[in-house]
Amino acid sequence: MKKRRINFPRPGQRILRSSIAVALCFLVYIARGRRGIPFYSALAVLQCIQPYYESTAKTAKKRVTGTFIGAFWGLLVILIQVYLLQGRLHDTFPGYLLISLVTGVVLYSTVVLKCTDAAYFSCVVFLSIVVMHIADENPILFVFNRVMDTLIGVGLAFIVNSTHLPRKKNNDILFVSGIDDTLIDSQYQLSPYSRIELNQMIEQGAHFTVSTIRTPASMMEVIQGVKLKYPVIAMDGAVLYDMKENSYLMKYQMSESQAERMADFLTQQNIHFFVNSVVDDTVVIYYDMLDNDAQKGIFDSKRRSPYRNYVHTKKPVYDNVIYFFLIEPKQKINSLYELLRIQPWAAEYRIAKADSRNYPGYAHLKIYHKDATREHMLENLKAILNLEKTVTFGSIQDCYDVFIEDCDRNLMVQEMKKRYKPVCLKHE
Repeated sequence: MKKRRINFPRPGQRILRSSIAVALCFLVYIARGRRGIPFYSALAVLQCIQPYYESTAKTAKKRVTGTFIGAFWGLLVILIQVYLLQGRLHDTFPGYLLISLVTGVVLYSTVVLKCTDAAYFSCVVFLSIVVMHIADENPILFVFNRVMDTLIGVGLAFIVNSTHLPRKKNNDILFVSGIDDTLIDSQYQLSPYSRIELNQMIEQGAHFTVSTIRTPASMMEVIQGVKLKYPVIAMDGAVLYDMKENSYLMKYQMSESQAERMADFLTQQNIHFFVNSVVDDTVVIYYDMLDNDAQKGIFDSKRRSPYRNYVHTKKPVYDNVIYFFLIEPKQKINSLYELLRIQPWAAEYRIAKADSRNYPGYAHLKIYHKDATREHMLENLKAILNLEKTVTFGSIQDCYDVFIEDCDRNLMVQEMKKRYKPVCLKHE
């Protein structure tokens, strides 16, 4: 049996910052003369240390609001039970019934104040006061310290989350990464570390995009959660796609005569194929027959995607063609590839051949317009963004500025971070 390798991912900033913030909670507790309960400060810190500033602020708001609401109703119950009824209801069923009824009031308060997202925190604070500490010698002091401990924790979370090493941000560079074997790991997944670090750099002003052989649909499925602001180079350089507008800004598509010539040639060779077209910013994939397991497997796995539209047709399609996609047994593809290369019109096309990862024994061809390359489309993107400098990341040595040898170790994001915001201890 093959042993499964244990992967130890690199600890993220959140782990380090959380540990530091918890330590500060205890330091503040000691500095306050050991008043209060640092446990509650540490809880607030751990909840408020978030990957993004917006989520930190949102969580802090919920925590503080919930604490004040819960503390208010907890204080009211203390006044009733301890001072009005002189503790006669403590640890009795009527006393617990009162707590249960006021719990409903706590929840209703969050509805009235339009802060229902703080309902859970409000109830936690309320119950901790009236169940665990109502018998204290001075329960009112506990309520005060409970609020103070939470505010200390929230404040420390903001301080720790806002503290950074001095860094110089290179906002004049366009960073471009491949996806497969570069950004996503060997399991075709983007790690939480890479997603968070990328989003933080993008939020800070980094010019980042991706360049991939995948279609926009396939790309969105594997890098979901990355907040890309700039157009992406997709279909191996055939299109420039705007993620925000869901539109194709540029396309290198075949002329109708080129598409007709290629379709006729493939039909003469008794080859069935998919025709990938972009019609009104929608990907339409035409096919006439599925005659092998690989074609059927691709169709079955992709056709349910909301980003793809498969159309069965016997009528040839020649307009808006981005590329032809063929998948056949390797020997058949190799023979066809050599035959295509010797055609007198071969220079009008770019032909990309590769073995299939998902279907052993099969290979595929993608046939594009000759100008449909990632290099050409990158030049177009640089002109649109008015940027001259680029740093590219990829898994093919000597083809990119930065060679990513191990995609399972978040190397691409780490290398980009070094180049985008290097530590700068000297004032410039």
